Amino acid sequence: MPRRKRALVTGITGQDGSYLAELLIEKGYEVHGIIRRASTFNTERIDHLYQDPQEENRTLFLHFGDLNDASSLNHILRVVDPEEIYNLGAQSHVKVSFDTPEYTGEVTGLGAIRLLEAVRELSIRPRIYQASSSEMFGKAQEVPQRETTSFYPRSPYGVAKLYAYWMTVNYREAYDLFAVNGILFNHESPRRGETFVSRKITRAAGRIKYGLQDRLYLGNLDAKRDWGYARDYVDAMWRMLQQPIAQDYVIATGETHTVREFCDLAFTRVGIPIEWRGEGMDEKGHDTRSGNVVIEIDPRYLRPTEVDLLLGDATKAREVLGWTPTTAFEKLVELMVDNDLRLAADEADLRNARAARA
Repeated sequence: MPRRKRALVTGITGQDGSYLAELLIEKGYEVHGIIRRASTFNTERIDHLYQDPQEENRTLFLHFGDLNDASSLNHILRVVDPEEIYNLGAQSHVKVSFDTPEYTGEVTGLGAIRLLEAVRELSIRPRIYQASSSEMFGKAQEVPQRETTSFYPRSPYGVAKLYAYWMTVNYREAYDLFAVNGILFNHESPRRGETFVSRKITRAAGRIKYGLQDRLYLGNLDAKRDWGYARDYVDAMWRMLQQPIAQDYVIATGETHTVREFCDLAFTRVGIPIEWRGEGMDEKGHDTRSGNVVIEIDPRYLRPTEVDLLLGDATKAREVLGWTPTTAFEKLVELMVDNDLRLAADEADLRNARAARA
């Protein structure tokens, strides 16, 4: 029996990696993921896909490795021999990249070249997807941003992603590799990490609703982002590697919304309509029913260099890949809030049960 098509995914335990693994398995792939060795499990997002090593006809395999460790990447590539590689692994939190710029550069930037160089050294010919980011546009030189827009990153994360982007282009041109960059604008889901602003908002809305938290602290409320649904975006990743010619693509919704708008929708969804009072750093979001402050600005969450406006033009992806987003901004916020309401309800039940036993 011919073997299944094999895909190797770095960052498989993250938001995008979990959705991509689901998509590839549905399409009949054998999926191999790279995970870092740790003393605690970090596989919650793919637990529903996990299969014991003793099972027959497995579709998901996990390998210990690290983008900081070239030898592990070489070994995994020799063992797996994939037809497709999706490099999603990174230190992907923009604000944290200011605190750990060297580490961010090592993993997010140099990690990509370690993977590309391993492919070159082994003389294998997989198709390679590199996860690029709208943060490379940073201080946007035109609106909307498209594949031809000049880059102006405003964070160590954006700079590291830009290095990985250009190395992918260079290896494509120098060694005739089928390597593409997906320049993805913000994409969220109920699986988003809780320290990212979108999930931080929806998680807090649920917890405040159930009395588990008093207040949400945020940074720049005026920042505008092009927010899409991660499940839609991994489909675009796959489509890029099915094309006859390797090209780079912007993936975006073509709409932009402020952090404040995100808050309004999320808190309204849980029954806490917001009234904004004050200006600048003194602006606060008040529960219109009780008058209590539920959202406040904390300067610790402001970036040293801010990205004010990101808005993508995905015309090329629509025309070449046949890709369009299917989930509107309002629906995305609903999906996330409803998920986090359930989590908050469970948390409240547990708290009440403990109190009853005390």
